Amino acid sequence: MRILSDAFIPELPGRYNGKVRENYNLPDGSRIIIATDRLSAFDVILTAIPFKGQVLTQTARYWFEQTADICPNHVISYPDPNVVIGTRLDILPVEIVVRGYLAGTTSTSILTKYRNGERAMYGITLPDGMKDNEKLPQAIITPTSKAFDGGHDEPLSADEILAQKLLTPEQWETVSRYALALFERGQQRAAERGLILVDTKYEFGTDKDGRIVLADEIHTPDSSRYWIAESYEQSFATGARPRSFDKDFVRAWVTERCDPYKDAIPEIPRELVEQTSKVYIEAFETITGQRFVPDLSGSTVLERIRGNLRPYFS
Repeated sequence: MRILSDAFIPELPGRYNGKVRENYNLPDGSRIIIATDRLSAFDVILTAIPFKGQVLTQTARYWFEQTADICPNHVISYPDPNVVIGTRLDILPVEIVVRGYLAGTTSTSILTKYRNGERAMYGITLPDGMKDNEKLPQAIITPTSKAFDGGHDEPLSADEILAQKLLTPEQWETVSRYALALFERGQQRAAERGLILVDTKYEFGTDKDGRIVLADEIHTPDSSRYWIAESYEQSFATGARPRSFDKDFVRAWVTERCDPYKDAIPEIPRELVEQTSKVYIEAFETITGQRFVPDLSGSTVLERIRGNLRPYFS
């Protein structure tokens, strides 16, 4: 399998590793962001999925172009199917999660908290009697702290964000407005493709002029949960899990076998890895309406990327 699990390129300066992406800060104030095939969940790397990095980069490209009228984004260029050159930003220490349904499997999801009896969370209060995967009365923002040092993301309310001075009131107002508008656009476009955008995560940063800019990725299968619209009503009525286009079924496979926050996570079987690759590719094609064309040039994915990034070598 052609897999990009590591994207170390010694000729590039300023390397910084994320869970899925590897970053290189260039002297001109831009940043090279390489999407690997690593699959991250529960704050750890679970495995690597063929073509996942290309899917993420190309899906994000589609959405950045679809939402450029809503807010500025970091994109400068795309020198490779797995790579974006972006403006280097000071990333805000809060991840903005927008949710449209009572769903999720992580410890910070509102469904997990709701099942545990919590009703007041993230500065909002949900009514009693809601069912798994039920649509919320309106989209809500459920922020979390951004774990820069490999720690766990922690839930935050708007009051906590302001009290801890993580964001200024003006920054909070701007990112909230941007996030809800982006989510609304995402839901509209997804519905046109027979999908439901259930929830998603946005990251914002500030540029050298202090302007708030959308960073990282947008509405990808990694940062978002998608359901197949035609499967939702019957699944909701029977209590079944709607068919999804995201890594949620890998999360579900793990949580059926262990507590991923406490136990050693079992190795993901090859069959599930191959199935996940097909899901990511199908997700790209369904979300964008475009045919996925894997770039098979170069002896390996990394060698292809090295060739395309040679002009940036120091």
